[in-house]
Amino acid sequence: MEYSGASGAASGGDEQAISNSARRKGKGKKAYHRHTPIQIHQLEVFFKECPHPDESQRNRLSRELGLESKQIKFWFQNKRTQTKTQSERRDNSTLRAENERIQCENLAIREALKNVICPACGGPPFGEEERQHSLQKLQLENAQLRQEHDKVSALLAKYVGKPVDAFLNPINIRNPAAALQLNPIIADILPLAPYQRQVIPEMEKALMMETAAAALDELVRLLRINEPIWIKVSSNDRFVIHRDSYEKIFHRSSHFNSPGARVESSKDSGLVTMNGLELVDMLLDSDKWTDLFPSIVTKANTLQVLEHGMIGNRNGALQLMYGQMHVASPLVPTREFFFLRHCHLIEAGLWAIVDISYESMKDRVLHYRCWRLPSGCMIQEMPNGCSKVTWIEHVEVDDRNQTHRLYRDVVRTCSAYGAQQWIATLERMCERMAFSTAQTVPVPAYEPGGVISLPEGRRSLMMLGHRMVKNFCAILSMTQKLDFPQLSEMNNSGIRVAVRNNTEPGQPNGLVVSAATSVWIALQPQSIFNFLRDEKTRAQWDILSSGNEVQEVGHISNGTHPGNCISLIQPFIPTESNMMLFQESCIDPLGMMIVYAPIDFPSLSVAISGEDSSDISILPSGFVISRDGHPDSGAANAGAPTSSNSKRSPGSLLTVAFQILVSTPSSPTALNVESVATVNTLINSTIQRIQRALDANME
Repeated sequence: MEYSGASGAASGGDEQAISNSARRKGKGKKAYHRHTPIQIHQLEVFFKECPHPDESQRNRLSRELGLESKQIKFWFQNKRTQTKTQSERRDNSTLRAENERIQCENLAIREALKNVICPACGGPPFGEEERQHSLQKLQLENAQLRQEHDKVSALLAKYVGKPVDAFLNPINIRNPAAALQLNPIIADILPLAPYQRQVIPEMEKALMMETAAAALDELVRLLRINEPIWIKVSSNDRFVIHRDSYEKIFHRSSHFNSPGARVESSKDSGLVTMNGLELVDMLLDSDKWTDLFPSIVTKANTLQVLEHGMIGNRNGALQLMYGQMHVASPLVPTREFFFLRHCHLIEAGLWAIVDISYESMKDRVLHYRCWRLPSGCMIQEMPNGCSKVTWIEHVEVDDRNQTHRLYRDVVRTCSAYGAQQWIATLERMCERMAFSTAQTVPVPAYEPGGVISLPEGRRSLMMLGHRMVKNFCAILSMTQKLDFPQLSEMNNSGIRVAVRNNTEPGQPNGLVVSAATSVWIALQPQSIFNFLRDEKTRAQWDILSSGNEVQEVGHISNGTHPGNCISLIQPFIPTESNMMLFQESCIDPLGMMIVYAPIDFPSLSVAISGEDSSDISILPSGFVISRDGHPDSGAANAGAPTSSNSKRSPGSLLTVAFQILVSTPSSPTALNVESVATVNTLINSTIQRIQRALDANME
């Protein structure tokens, strides 16, 4: 029997009135009143996000709204019933209207056939036999269109809760295929229907949970087992899965059958300066996930939250996600995954988070030629707000387009996408976040005093630097790239060019040309990094400085290594006295980055004073430096497959990228070859200057 004080769903949550006789019989019992408008509003808002709250969520609502837990429970029960009833009524009305429309349509066809003129001779109407034949043909076509319509409608009704008629223009309803071309809403919804639904059927949700649970079990076992599953293949402590031992314990079916298909695996661990639960929350938030790994994750979206997890520890959280990952070079294609991410609290202070490609997304996943086997991490809380993180990467990929020769060793030895890269990036970013929130940070002896004295100013500049680096990494994926080999002035790997009409906040609006290339240099990464960071040698490569010296007038440390810092650089250019260079450099065991952008002094002053820097327009350029993955370089792995250049001495991979604003909305200019040639020449000239200054072989 339902609780007498439960709110009636049909009235938006109001309680049912209690009859006079019930009041007399219930003398001495508590009389329940209508919910207040505020209570109803809060319940309605929560219902839209979660129509099936668990006990802990109901208890929280009870405390916040001053209602009993049973009142909360039955309000949601009644609301679900009322919503379902209304939906069924709408569906019935839609079906009745559709049946009437089809009848009218068929009647119109019959009427039209009465006056059909022969298309060959323009003569009198067909005879009865021809008329019947044409009628049958049109009826068959109509039935086929109706079948197509029903199929599309059923798909949308299942996945997004609305029939196709809700999206299609009535004049297009006889031809859903044509309507898809005219209505971009449907065109966007249909390919994404399997994961953009608002309500997932219980059977499919159970299948997702079963898939995630099996993946979690495998991940935890992989994390806790060393030999014989994991074997060390090099002197740098990188571990890979021993395939024969693995397949004796775990069942795995291959998703790609082409000769280029292969499995990549790696495991690594590290200590990060972040609380365990805070790290878990960031990994379960797609935006924060990209902030944690800006040099690896280009794009990420949480497509569907299936379970929010327990409040306070996120145990049981389950969500369907999309992620685009890349190496910071235009020569390596991105990897895209659709996967389930599941969080499990193993014990107090110990979490496991697993990713697994979801089978219902198989067609889309196979299109991207990447399949995520159980991968993820274990997070263990440690003293002093730190966490120990053990990471596993396990993927199956199919390189239909062979990886460029310069990056073949880097990719195949897991130096690019492996667990070591994730751990190194996580350690550096957690340290950076700790420095950004600290009241005092180490200051180098050579820092000019008084320029960045406010903690608020330091934090604002660090936020600006993070946004600049994140934007720079994003352009290196070079989507919609164009190749202009005829513009190349040197024997290198070629320059990739991308053009976009930029409207994103925090960047200049207008037509932007991005160009990037990667080259091999016969020097160690640290030597190149030191040369590019040194203000005394900047004039040797920086064309924008016009050969003039520069001076660092501000410095912010954002890590214990001196290479992790933000610099404010003043170029000595008389015609640009109001222009500064804002630069961030970062370094970890696997790579280095130097990113900079010109910025006018008034805008920079806003950030220095501690004000919000999110509106400051910035267009970054810069460099990425990494080891080349050669077995002799110390970053590769003995026994791993290598490229045809294995006899080459160890060196570095240098990626150079520039962006220029071609036109603005106030002064539009069409893209032309001159604009592309300008940025192409800028890159080539910079590379040649670096080669001359370092006197090093390059290819």
